[in-house]
Amino acid sequence: MKIPAKYWIPGSVLAIFVGIEMILRVAFGLGNPVLVQADSFTGYRFQPNQKLLRLGKKIQYNQYSQRSEPITLKKQPTKLRILMVGDSVLNGGNPTDQSQTITELFEAKLSASGYPAEVLNASAGSWGIGNALGYLQEFGTFNADAVILQIGTHDLTQPTSTSILVGHHPAFSTHPPLLATQDAWNRYIWPQIVGKLGYLLPNGDFASSPISLTPDQQFKQNMQHLKEIITLVRGKKIPVLVLFTPNRDDLLPKVNPPNYTSEFFRFLNSLQVPIIDTHSDWSTLSPTTIESYFRDYVHLTEQGNQAIAQNLFQQLCLQRQLTCSRPKPRVGSPVTPGQKPDI
Repeated sequence: MKIPAKYWIPGSVLAIFVGIEMILRVAFGLGNPVLVQADSFTGYRFQPNQKLLRLGKKIQYNQYSQRSEPITLKKQPTKLRILMVGDSVLNGGNPTDQSQTITELFEAKLSASGYPAEVLNASAGSWGIGNALGYLQEFGTFNADAVILQIGTHDLTQPTSTSILVGHHPAFSTHPPLLATQDAWNRYIWPQIVGKLGYLLPNGDFASSPISLTPDQQFKQNMQHLKEIITLVRGKKIPVLVLFTPNRDDLLPKVNPPNYTSEFFRFLNSLQVPIIDTHSDWSTLSPTTIESYFRDYVHLTEQGNQAIAQNLFQQLCLQRQLTCSRPKPRVGSPVTPGQKPDI
């Protein structure tokens, strides 16, 4: 019996839609984005205990919103624990597989060289220095043997980000969308169309950062936040270091000294904070090599992450800026289950 067109046409459309929906979910992980939550200390952070596959990349957040595997508060005495805090450069975002983040690569280098270690990744896109301070005030330092602050050129004058876009922008979703096709349209297709038409949409990188101060004023405020971080970490008898990461245009088409870096380095030197200066280290490389390290104006490729992990291992362990051998146990106060750590 011939099926009337009024039935098979909508049925075919529905079947195609369901097929596309299933492909987007199963093959690409769409419909299941990384979720965030508003937070009074950090402005926003990733929701705890997430593990997913998105666009072929593994992404995991532990119980403390770190892009790391779950941890125990009581650190193993035979393992080195390093806490890194930073922004989207450290985090890697959706385009970076968990195993290819700076922290995972650095941890792998330490472990392969006979230094059993865990390198924790406390980060989020568009976090400024003030957001990093909020995270440390909220969660503490996890009894780490060292704290490394990843600070980029743009962070020097970036305002502390707020929760204004949480739940109102696809990059700051608090709940998964109903449909994978909805996720694909809102997160990827529509921004591409609008961009080609010459319009700009808030992209989730800096849109959540209200601008109310001049660059000079914001730099001074950020240095005050940084001083508070250093005081907090050193108050727990833990060494603190800074990993400085450049923007692409600080190195290409020619090497330029990033704005405010001379004042920034003078400030760190006055407080005797060691600096791992990626801008200086990369400034002698060929433009082709530098180009391979960036996927856009600020974010790094897997090759760029590998270069930084190697640099961290070289300067901190081989040049002994940090004792990378097995640390002695440190006595810490007990923490009851469910209590936020302050160690």
